[in-house]
Amino acid sequence: MINIMFVCHGNICRSPMAEFVLKDMVAKRKISHNFHIESSATSREEIGNDVHYGTKNKLKKVGVPFTPRRATQITKSDYDKYDFILCMDNNNIRNLSRIIPNDKDDKIKLLLDFSDNPRNIADPWYTGNFEDTYNDIIEGCEALLNYIEKNNIK
Repeated sequence: MINIMFVCHGNICRSPMAEFVLKDMVAKRKISHNFHIESSATSREEIGNDVHYGTKNKLKKVGVPFTPRRATQITKSDYDKYDFILCMDNNNIRNLSRIIPNDKDDKIKLLLDFSDNPRNIADPWYTGNFEDTYNDIIEGCEALLNYIEKNNIK
């Protein structure tokens, strides 16, 4: 089982979008049984809130299924539960280092570190641009799956 945790600031826009996109990708490839995929926040600001309407609207538009959920904060104990802890931007990594100060197993990365163009994924909470965020997440999730396949990770 490959355990993946996506992380952003509030767990209402980018990280749940990545969670649902990757769940959809692995379902379409008929490999869902090999994955456990979740998302969480570095902050407590949105704890308990559902996914942002902009993320829901974008996922509906492209036909990616999602379920109601409540924002949660990542915990130190999550480090041992997940193989990949994938942040959306460098600020998330910085904030995560306060919760998980020692990445001894090199699990914490940017999602787009797996792509040919590593970079931050802009927060649509501020930009209002859910389209670009979605495109970046698609790029990152496809690159992640290619990495997992290429390296025969199970």
